[in-house]
Amino acid sequence: MSGEHLNGYKAGSHLERVLRAGHFAVTAELGPPQAADGDVIRKKAALLKGYCDAANITDNQTAIVRMSSIGAGAIALQEGLEPVIQMTCRDRNRLAMQSDLLGASALGMRNVLCLTGDHQSFGNHPTAKNVHDLDSVQLVQMVVGMRDKKAFQCGEEIKGAEPRFFVGAAANPFGDPFEWRPYRLGKKVEAGADFIQTQLIYNIERFAEFMENVRRLGLHQRVYLLAGIGPLKSPGMAKYMRDQVPGMDMPNELVDRMTQAAEGIDKEDKKARAAAWRDEGVRIAIEQINQLRKIEGVAGVHIMAIEWEEAVKLLVEGAGLYPRPEPASIPEADAGLTHE
Repeated sequence: MSGEHLNGYKAGSHLERVLRAGHFAVTAELGPPQAADGDVIRKKAALLKGYCDAANITDNQTAIVRMSSIGAGAIALQEGLEPVIQMTCRDRNRLAMQSDLLGASALGMRNVLCLTGDHQSFGNHPTAKNVHDLDSVQLVQMVVGMRDKKAFQCGEEIKGAEPRFFVGAAANPFGDPFEWRPYRLGKKVEAGADFIQTQLIYNIERFAEFMENVRRLGLHQRVYLLAGIGPLKSPGMAKYMRDQVPGMDMPNELVDRMTQAAEGIDKEDKKARAAAWRDEGVRIAIEQINQLRKIEGVAGVHIMAIEWEEAVKLLVEGAGLYPRPEPASIPEADAGLTHE
């Protein structure tokens, strides 16, 4: 049957096994450096290993040149951290995408997240030409077709080993128009996405409304949805997200909590104030994880602690999600969602 492999698994990645076994999954994020220093990846991998089931390796995040997702992912894999390689439509045409997918699979990578990519005008090469040969939905279809139909996007057969990936996509629950967001998600599910990672969630009540519509469409029974969590570092960060980031829903209550966290601390003691803000940000994130776990259809969390990998350990332990499932504890037999 199309898509079946490895005792019923699509790709056999640890992330897929964790989700199909019914565990509440944890993924994190690892940002490659703007340099050719592999030790940066090794140090970050050491902070994340054991506290997440897989880590996203970003692909020229914010349209800024960084070490490639596949190159950094190979180092992470060597360090015992399972990567989720990101692939954006911004930088490659379909030939380059398929070529990179073959290479990533040959290197042992088994998870991929398909993204549109931040517009190049926001990055450090604003006059660079974008590609967008495919959109993110078409990219999902192409990767799934390479895996399940053993064919390139043009229809030509892959003569030899096909790349096997657990295929992910992203979703923003709060973009406008809000009521249409579940239908946008549905397109990615129809394209064959196996898992979804959402953008950052701060308004849990509104996200619960989004999930109610997701359940109404039955999408929660066809895809694993991981809710995005991002620990706040300061009141300034909270205000910026509230006032400047399109598609972000930051409640005033959280801005107030972050502001009040350093009350009573001398304004000249910047280190103490920063520590108080970060402690409060961790507390808020742990509360949010516990709230998200109660929402039907949420299969895990995706922690985006940008350049603050140390926070992942605090959140995972604080939310009672440690230790993570060991590979030996995951059953080999087919289980969970079938995505047929």
